[in-house]
Amino acid sequence: MRIAIIGTGYVGLVAGTCFADSGNDVTCVDIDERKIRALQAGEVPIYEPGLEELIRKNVRERRLSFTTELAPAVGPAQVVFIAVGTPEGESGDADLQYVLAAAEQIGRALRQYTVVVDKSTVPVGTADKVREAISQVTKVEFDVVSNPEFLKEGAALEDFLKPDRVVIGADSERARRLMGELYAPFVRTENPIFYMDTRSAELTKYAANAMLSTRISFMNDMAALCEKVGADVDFVRKALGADRRIGYPFLFPGVGYGGSCFPKDVKALVATAREHGLELDLLRAVERTNERQKKLLVNKALKHFGGSLAGRTFGVWGLAFKPKTDDMREAPSIEVIEGLLGKGAQVVAHDPVAERTARRYFGDRIRYASFPYEALEGVDALFIVTEWNEFRHPDFERMKALMKAPIIFDGRNIYDPARMRELGFTYQTIGRR
Repeated sequence: MRIAIIGTGYVGLVAGTCFADSGNDVTCVDIDERKIRALQAGEVPIYEPGLEELIRKNVRERRLSFTTELAPAVGPAQVVFIAVGTPEGESGDADLQYVLAAAEQIGRALRQYTVVVDKSTVPVGTADKVREAISQVTKVEFDVVSNPEFLKEGAALEDFLKPDRVVIGADSERARRLMGELYAPFVRTENPIFYMDTRSAELTKYAANAMLSTRISFMNDMAALCEKVGADVDFVRKALGADRRIGYPFLFPGVGYGGSCFPKDVKALVATAREHGLELDLLRAVERTNERQKKLLVNKALKHFGGSLAGRTFGVWGLAFKPKTDDMREAPSIEVIEGLLGKGAQVVAHDPVAERTARRYFGDRIRYASFPYEALEGVDALFIVTEWNEFRHPDFERMKALMKAPIIFDGRNIYDPARMRELGFTYQTIGRR
């Protein structure tokens, strides 16, 4: 099948590469000439385990190509995916200007019946707007489908190649059949394809991310309560997750959620509801809890150091919003580091892959360490913000020897508090005794 992907961001690159790897002829389009030149040279602008190797393989085998020319890619395509950005607007709603601009350009380039797919995360009713934008510039027959992505950064290839489910919102049987054929190689183990109308598909994406965000903020509230009453959130979490109606995923307390999806999608869902006269009070509380949580580690440090951090130096382990990615959009590390800098402290930070991204946020306002232990030399305390695997079993004696004082503010609860006390650390966690 011939496929065009409009947008070579995270979703577009992963989708295009995986479709190519299943035998399709895929052309990825982007207006950023520098990015396209880099991709043509085999350079991948994002970090995602396994993606670079898969891109190079499919480019080498001539199933995957990159271009800035939209019309030649769309003209022969049977399916065209819109995977451009939907940044947060001033009122929290999703900004659709790039989606609708892409739709108009696609419409002008259509030469045959084509299925146009909204792959970007878009508000309810966007498929109707895309259909209208295309209809205004072409008489060629087409259908518009909503096919939201459910990719976890750091595990995107696995999620795409072996999805829990595929959601296809389509209003015509012809479009449903074509999309079913496209996704057939990925659901051979009987994972379901859910066919529905476009509006239900659009809402499903937001509902899923809102539910996961709610679980995180709920556990962060429980962790805060545990600290007040002297309970241990890890015991609470384990017993809670054993209930089959609840389960364990996304019940880990920490310094809040970040990334390109949860914060933006919760705000967009709240904004959509407000447009229809409905206040989603639960999700507004989820947002407030998350913002509070991102400030928690700095507040703990202020309390520990007597209300002032001026003149002190702190190490930070972890900058990406989660492991196995270099994405720092809405990352808790930004709030932590800005909080420390704002209190007059100095910061030296290490992340296995996100240093280049971090420089765009902080420039030379902080120091960057190439190795974890380098970020500990002479520091007053260590902040653990991202739970990379390489932080889980460090040389604690070496840490103590390097640090000015053996103090750790752990925003991910990755060590055992009793053992840390035995080792001589002052170890502050999220909701643990």
